[in-house]
Amino acid sequence: MKLPELKIGSFIAKIPIIQGGMSVRVSTSALAIPVAECGGIGTIGGSGIPVDELKEDIRKAKNATDGVIAVNIMYAMKDFYELVMGSIEAGADMIITGAGFSRDIFKIGKKHNIPIVSIVSSPNFAKLAEKLGAAAIIAEATEAGGHLGTDKSLRDMFPAIRKVVSKVPLIAAGGITNGVEMAEMMDNYGADGVQIASRFVLSEECAVADEFKQAYLGAQEEDIVLVPSPVGLPGRAVKTPFIQKMEQGEDVSAKKCEFKCLKKCSYKYCINDRLTAALEGDLENGLFFSGANTYKMNEILPVREIFDRFVKAAEAVYKEKRVQA
Repeated sequence: MKLPELKIGSFIAKIPIIQGGMSVRVSTSALAIPVAECGGIGTIGGSGIPVDELKEDIRKAKNATDGVIAVNIMYAMKDFYELVMGSIEAGADMIITGAGFSRDIFKIGKKHNIPIVSIVSSPNFAKLAEKLGAAAIIAEATEAGGHLGTDKSLRDMFPAIRKVVSKVPLIAAGGITNGVEMAEMMDNYGADGVQIASRFVLSEECAVADEFKQAYLGAQEEDIVLVPSPVGLPGRAVKTPFIQKMEQGEDVSAKKCEFKCLKKCSYKYCINDRLTAALEGDLENGLFFSGANTYKMNEILPVREIFDRFVKAAEAVYKEKRVQA
């Protein structure tokens, strides 16, 4: 059975896949463009970079594809408003936001006629987001990489959110690594699409250092752990010497904060520094955010091949269920 399209606002993704917006230059136009060209929603990570740099990257993406380009911006960022307005000015098709909840973002979306997609991890916030005007909602569970808003698994969390979201698309996120799991969430749990991040790090087009990708490929299940973040939320990452130092009680704090990027920061360490170190392949000092099921992935593929495999596997499951019915 052919997968349904995903419609958010006036935009239609031929394939119901949103590429997760991994910030600090992990998800750039280099990744978002081929995702959009494949019929998904390509997402630029808009947090932790200067506004002008973000605007330039959005324009690069929009000039290269007629597909859908979103920007993911964490509400926890001190320059959240400037990043949002810069994204709108540069021509982004939609704004995806999480790591906190903004009511004002929906007023901005309405004023500028741009869809706002909320990342939530509870029925209460999902219901509120729909009420305030979200064009779509992403239900993100504990299996996701990066900052987490819940300790509940996707299959435990999603049904309760599905019950309260009825007017806009609801997308499942967290730990989805293949088309069979995608079909399961859509067919059995009622998701309108899925968001996938870690699988796209292991794409040829993702612009992180090869050492970053090798850290993913070398990770075993026990190597993917929870870590405290200065943002105030737990994060999920590959265990590296940096995390081991924290676990042993060593001082990993920065001597000086150069970025002052967060509205609230524990200053336990500089997350921008550590994510940038990971981006550049520094296995000793980097923070390598990763989904819980990254250990299941064993190869680097072109974005097109990732899409083809997801779609083929998902549609085969749909077809099988229809035959059985």
